Amino acid sequence: MLKFTKRTEYALMAMREIALLKDGSIISAKEIAERNKIPFELLSKILQNLNRSNIIFSTQGIKGGYKLLKSPEIISLLEIIKAVEPNYQIVECFDDNSTKYECSLLNCCQIRNPVAKLQKEIDKLLNGTTLRHII
Repeated sequence: MLKFTKRTEYALMAMREIALLKDGSIISAKEIAERNKIPFELLSKILQNLNRSNIIFSTQGIKGGYKLLKSPEIISLLEIIKAVEPNYQIVECFDDNSTKYECSLLNCCQIRNPVAKLQKEIDKLLNGTTLRHII
């Protein structure tokens, strides 16, 4: 069954919180974690990934927090997912960076091409769905 990982779910929840802020406002990781019942340590790592991917901006200090770097209308769900799940694929054999996955059927696999088409359609749907759609 296709489903989002907890990292992806938490990233989407956090991005929704950040997107709902009024212009110029920031929100702390602690506030996001408490409001959404997300483990703080995991959320902090997710927010770091989103920050490194230039989707959000972080401010340090006592009054620090996070805000969007771009409008919710142009941040796609695919962009968010890839920021927190760099090896995102629906099957492991599509991951060119994976050295741990070896399939003995790779050369004779009958479903690889149809599943690749499915991956492209899912990517297209996620790329066409923006943060605005979930707020």
